[in-house]
Amino acid sequence: MTYLETTANFYSEVAETPQIGLCCVQSSPLQLPGLKIPIQMQEMNYGCGTTVHSTELANDPTVLYVGVGGGLEALQFAYFSRRPGSVIAIEPVAAMRLAAIRNLELAAQENPWFEPNFVEIREGDAFALPVPDASVDVVAQNCLFNIFKPADLHLALKEAFRVLKPNGRLLMSDPIATRPIPEHLQNDERLRAMCLSGAMTYEQYIEHLVNAGFGQVEIRARRPYRILNRQNYGLESHLLLESLDSVAFNVPIPEDGACIFTGKTAIYTGVEPFFDDKAGHILQEGIPAAVCDKTAAKLAALHTEEILITDSTWHYNGGGCC
Repeated sequence: MTYLETTANFYSEVAETPQIGLCCVQSSPLQLPGLKIPIQMQEMNYGCGTTVHSTELANDPTVLYVGVGGGLEALQFAYFSRRPGSVIAIEPVAAMRLAAIRNLELAAQENPWFEPNFVEIREGDAFALPVPDASVDVVAQNCLFNIFKPADLHLALKEAFRVLKPNGRLLMSDPIATRPIPEHLQNDERLRAMCLSGAMTYEQYIEHLVNAGFGQVEIRARRPYRILNRQNYGLESHLLLESLDSVAFNVPIPEDGACIFTGKTAIYTGVEPFFDDKAGHILQEGIPAAVCDKTAAKLAALHTEEILITDSTWHYNGGGCC
C-alpha cells in the first residue's frame, strides 16, 4: 500500500466518523456576515489555517478547491461568487465527496442565499485536475499538499499552475516545520496522513512554489500549529510545527528571482525628502514602504545607516514594491 492509499483510507474513516480537532486545534471557521456553518461541517474542519482571503476574491472568481473535506471552505468561497459552478471542488475519496454533499445540502437549509449547485464536486486528484488549462481564477488547498512527498508535491503545484489563468492565485494553508523532520517520522504513513510528519521547512516550501513557476508569493499568516514532543516521537528535542497561509501568483519569475513578501518594510531615515536607489525604489523620508525580501536584501546591501529594514511580520496583504 502506498502512502497515498493510506491517506485515502484515513480520510474515508474521518469522513464517516469526524475527528474534531484532527488538524485545526485552535483556529475557528472564518466568520462572514450572513453565513451560517452547519455543526457537521464545523466538525469536519480538517485544516490548519484558512485559504479564504477576501482581498483575493473580488470580481466573481471561479475557484478550484483541491480536497473538499467537509465542504466548509468551498461554502465560504461560494459566499463570494454566488452562481452555479462558481466553486469546483476536487476530491478523490468517495466517502468525503458524499459527506461534503450532505453538509452543503444542510448549509442550503440554513443559508437562504446559498444553493448546492454553487459548488460542483468532481472526482479527481491534485495530480490530474479535471479542468482545462488557464480556466480558473483561484486554486485553493488547505492542509493537503503537506501530505505529499516532494516529487508528488511538484506535480500538484505544476497542475495548479497549469489550470490558473495568467495573474491567477494559488491560495494555500499548510503546516511547515521549524527544522527538518527526521526520516523515521517522514516514513510513518499514518502520521503523514494526519498532517504531522510531511511538513517541509519554510525555505523548502517556498522553493517548491518558485520551481513550479510562481513568480510572486505573499505570506498572509504564520503561527504555531503543533508540537512533536521528544518523548512521543523519538526526538532529541521538541519540534515545533507552524501553520503557513500563502498566496502564490501565476506571474513570470523576474530575471533576478521571484518576489517573496513576508511583511518586511524599508524606512529611509535621512535628511532628504526621499531616497532613490536608481533601481525603481523610491523611499519617502520616515514612511515605511512594504518591500519583498529580495528588495530588502538589496537595500540592506547598500550598507547605509539611513535605511532601516524591519523584520518579517509574516503578514502581508499587498501594496508593496518588488
